[in-house]
Amino acid sequence: HVLPVDREDHHRVAPRGPLRVALCITELAAGGAEQALVELATRLDDSRFATEVYSLAPRPDEGRDRLARRLDARGITTHYLGAASPLHFWRTLGRLTRGMRRQRPQLLQTFLFHANVIGKLAARRAGVRHVVWGHRVAEQGSNWHNRVQRWLARGVDRHVSVSEGVADRVRTAIRVPDDRVTVIGNGVDRERFGNAIPADLSQFGVPAGRRAIVCVGRLERQKRPLWLLEAAGRFLPQLPEHDLLLVGDGPQRATIERRLLDDGLRDRVRLCGWLDDVAPVLAAADLLVLPSAWEGMPNSVLEAMAAGLPVVATRVEGVSQLLGDEQLVAVDDLTGFSDRVVRMLREHGLAARLGEENRLCVGRQCSWDEVAAQYAQLYEAICGRS
Repeated sequence: HVLPVDREDHHRVAPRGPLRVALCITELAAGGAEQALVELATRLDDSRFATEVYSLAPRPDEGRDRLARRLDARGITTHYLGAASPLHFWRTLGRLTRGMRRQRPQLLQTFLFHANVIGKLAARRAGVRHVVWGHRVAEQGSNWHNRVQRWLARGVDRHVSVSEGVADRVRTAIRVPDDRVTVIGNGVDRERFGNAIPADLSQFGVPAGRRAIVCVGRLERQKRPLWLLEAAGRFLPQLPEHDLLLVGDGPQRATIERRLLDDGLRDRVRLCGWLDDVAPVLAAADLLVLPSAWEGMPNSVLEAMAAGLPVVATRVEGVSQLLGDEQLVAVDDLTGFSDRVVRMLREHGLAARLGEENRLCVGRQCSWDEVAAQYAQLYEAICGRS
């Protein structure tokens, strides 16, 4: 292969092929950050980028591997490094280092805390020149996470935050200069969620003719399902036609099941478990509720808006960028949250108006193609390709 020659100075100029990019995340089970990575990986232009994906965790089990199958179908090389506990730290670090030494990426993009940490250390060992960290939530109560990331942040080219609220926390908690923080939000598939066929809710134990309030998210501390149950004990008695559906799974499921028995809510709250596709459930619901203690820019809210649903949510990072005051409640205002749910479902005109406003608002939100284009522009600028 003969290198092209610059005829003016007679120096050889190396050809520039696709930019080699590594994308690294903690795991590839369905979730907001995981979906964002897959949407990005499958949309980067093959003529401009040669992309490989690294998951610190093993491949998800069959039935929960939808995102992994999308990467397979697109022909994207994906490495599952097998980390199943913190005890596997050094083994995982070694595997990621060896993978990147083989791939020789010019840029590593990581998503979430564990991938940020292990990715930065592996990039240093593997000689990867450029590192971009991805911050998806404004995490609270993990000061040691912030201390570790502050220690490792030196040399990270850019910190991509999913919302302005998350960006503010990156600047203050990790102490990143403003010129190294970039905001790139989530996208949403407006057509898929806007045209979904409503699910038959009887599969979740909802009797025919009854209505549904839905909450989508992992059953864990950040999403506050137990706080939502306390609120449900107040609003469900005032909404005799509605049941509450909890879509998701997580470490608090057993506690929730016990609470439902203790509080007498077993016949009004349905645990749907993890669902591969929530679009039909959103299409069948009257309202989405989001009781989170902190967020970034939740896909569940974007998807509900695309489905034309009204929302009652806590005023947390990212959410306040999407919803107006009529749909927001202070994080610790249990009474206000309960009252807002009741008002939303009793005043049909209000729910219809806000649902339509949400649908129109999300129409101005970036598509996933536009989100991928923003990442592509950022990568090329960092690597001197712009």
